[in-house]
Amino acid sequence: LSTGAVAALTTDQLGALTTIATAGLMTSQIAALTTDQAASLSTAQIHALKSTQASALTTADVAALSTDQVTALNPTALASLGTAQIGALTTADVAALSTSQIGSLTAGQIGALSTDQAAALSTDQTHALSTAQAAALSTAATAALSTDQIAALTTTATAALTTAQIAALSTDQIAALSTGQIAALT
Repeated sequence: LSTGAVAALTTDQLGALTTIATAGLMTSQIAALTTDQAASLSTAQIHALKSTQASALTTADVAALSTDQVTALNPTALASLGTAQIGALTTADVAALSTSQIGSLTAGQIGALSTDQAAALSTDQTHALSTAQAAALSTAATAALSTDQIAALTTTATAALTTAQIAALSTDQIAALSTGQIAALT
């Protein structure tokens, strides 16, 4: 099908595509989808998307996805999203991501999280942050973390926090750090 033909499909017709057919769509065909079409994809179709296909979704397409659709993205596809696409995720979307999905995000994607998105991370998700991811959080996002989230950071992730991030922590956040985390601060 041409990109024009794909763009002309109704949401019902698009929904009738098998996951194999969805995975076979060209990047240009995915880019031609309307926001309504992207939002109509099943979670199975979303899960079948390759990284190049997921990155072809527009920011508006990503914003239109339901939380179930976002969590259906395989980690490789999620990692292919640009920072603007990550910024389009709702706090509910971010909170629902698995720890493996969080682990697949690049430092740049983590750095693009808004304060509200960072505050939506669970303690398990915060614990899953790598050193590069923790260091990439903006100072505002770091300051937005709860005391439980701060306490959930691994010692190595805490050691990776920048001077600016540490300076942005409140006294309650500092008090939430374990002895090991405090010792890891440089």
